[in-house]
Amino acid sequence: MDRTRLGRLYQGYAENFFTSRVGRRLDHKVQLILTSPPFPLNRKKQYGNYQGQIYSDWLASFAPLFRRILKPTGSIVLEIGNAWEPGRPVMSTLGLRTLLEFLERGNLFLCQQFICHNPARLPSPAQWVNIERIRLKDAYTHVWWMSPSDRPKADNREVLREYSPSMTKLLETGRYNSGKRPSEHKIGKTSFLRNNGGAIPSNVLEFANTRSRDEYLDYCFTNRVQPHPARMPLGLARFFVRFLTEPGDVVVDPFAGSNITGSAAEELGRRWVSIEPRQDYLLGALGRTAVRRRLRGRTH
Repeated sequence: MDRTRLGRLYQGYAENFFTSRVGRRLDHKVQLILTSPPFPLNRKKQYGNYQGQIYSDWLASFAPLFRRILKPTGSIVLEIGNAWEPGRPVMSTLGLRTLLEFLERGNLFLCQQFICHNPARLPSPAQWVNIERIRLKDAYTHVWWMSPSDRPKADNREVLREYSPSMTKLLETGRYNSGKRPSEHKIGKTSFLRNNGGAIPSNVLEFANTRSRDEYLDYCFTNRVQPHPARMPLGLARFFVRFLTEPGDVVVDPFAGSNITGSAAEELGRRWVSIEPRQDYLLGALGRTAVRRRLRGRTH
């Protein structure tokens, strides 16, 4: 186990950790579980992933464990990628079926669906997109926000986007065509002329995640550590940590990989716990500046 002033990084399997004495200390104390579990892909990957119904049963089995450690107003955010039927240009519904099973087993509410769009993602699946040219490239993942409460802690003022040039001009001039719209919704002038410090973002989030070099990859290369091949965008982690928690809250990632979630939580002043079974991925996590500068001890 490694630690910082705010966080703990454990080596082990999440299913074992949450039933351990250390894991039980988190019961009813966690504000956010933010994670990108192994996707239900058709081919086995080096980071480990189940397939078919085995995958669905495995991931859904965590729902009661996650609910147990959450505060009543806590949140779970899962990033789940798309999958295709083996050898066929047909999308798999396994991810959706798994989501429904997860919600049912955990007795959870689905608060909102998000799309994480990667505009620079390479065309895939290659057979259907590049070779046969019968499908478009798959450029997004689903991000599912759920909670034991229909009103979990959340504040969209913490994730406002910069106003567009047209909105900035509108605020400066005060000229706005108010009145009834074709939808018959009546919009008042004052509702659009108040400067709220930024625009409320949509549930379509865009993060390019194709950088061939960064501090993490440089660290892994220099120290001959195997980098994690499927890393969550750091911007995605920062977004949900800001949106769903406050400084001092506890954030947990049970499938930490390169510890993107822990790094974002450390950077933003949240307490965090991350669990990852592979030692090489834990060693690579030291390449995250926000965590590396504060780590004490040695991963084992």
